[in-house]
Amino acid sequence: MKLSQFKFILPEELIAKHPAVHRDEARLLVVHRKTGQLEHKVFKDLLEYFNKKDFFIFNDTKVFPARLFGNKEKTGAKIEVFLLRELNPDQHLWDVLVNPARKIRIGNKLYFGENEELVAEVIDNTTSRGRTLRFLYDGPYEEFKSQLFSIGETPIPEYLERDAIPEDVDRYQNIFAQNEGAVVAPAAGLHFSRELMKRMEIQDIDFGFLTLHNGLGAYRMIDVEDLTKHKMESEQMYISAELCEKVNKAKDEERNICAVGTSVLRAVETTVSTDGHLKPRQGWTNKFIFPPYDFTLTNSLITNFHLPYSTMLMMACAFGGYEKIMDAYEVAIKEKYHFGAYGDAMLIID
Repeated sequence: MKLSQFKFILPEELIAKHPAVHRDEARLLVVHRKTGQLEHKVFKDLLEYFNKKDFFIFNDTKVFPARLFGNKEKTGAKIEVFLLRELNPDQHLWDVLVNPARKIRIGNKLYFGENEELVAEVIDNTTSRGRTLRFLYDGPYEEFKSQLFSIGETPIPEYLERDAIPEDVDRYQNIFAQNEGAVVAPAAGLHFSRELMKRMEIQDIDFGFLTLHNGLGAYRMIDVEDLTKHKMESEQMYISAELCEKVNKAKDEERNICAVGTSVLRAVETTVSTDGHLKPRQGWTNKFIFPPYDFTLTNSLITNFHLPYSTMLMMACAFGGYEKIMDAYEVAIKEKYHFGAYGDAMLIID
């Protein structure tokens, strides 16, 4: 497949700038991949398509307040720092992006907070991901972390073209988020409310959690036409033996297994065995999924409507079939579905 095959015209007004009033009341486009049939629903209708003992796999990563605004020493120039990954807790080292990057050199100090109470020093500016900062802090680690996060903002996607607001602290986070480490929310999970999760339990639909810490890699522009030459950035993941046991039991009983989001799909496909069973894993994945691709474990996928050229769109097309999903996107635009992390959802089933 070529990058240009994932181009489509997305009207600006269809990018959702804010979430639906209620998590489970976004719209839902159901795509039957065997027949190509489309159904227009509301997200809370989702469970109509699942039966007792079917299994949902969620990503329980937790988004942390990764966007900071500070000032450069001497000049006072405003600098945006985006925390990507903690490298060394003992030394307060972080992998970061800085903007504007051209103004930052090794040895520069940056000041954060209303009273400039937090100071960081640039110790490396040669990494492919950006810069390495050392925060200069003498107190206990938990105290440092608390102070760092108290001055950070929720890292909502740039395409929303607005600043983070208090609403985002809660809504750009899954209700079951537990393991801190993501800078991008697993958007498919944002539609699940406590009421919907309770209904799953009442209907005896099983679910479990893996962890994949979503980074910015999925949002980076692909700069090659030949998709086989694109390299995904690595993301940390964890799949427990307990989850594997439950998922594999559902697989052996021929239950429906639903991946909630493309991050779950990536994690599962990183470790699934040739016989379609899930294996435990603690490590990293840079798996890039695009059509054609054979899935051996999951047979349904919940995902949002993604932007043109995005790796998430490519994964959705790999799962549902390129032509069927691109046709569904054409219908979604015509029917004014909302796109992006705060947009509407799609369920792809057999």
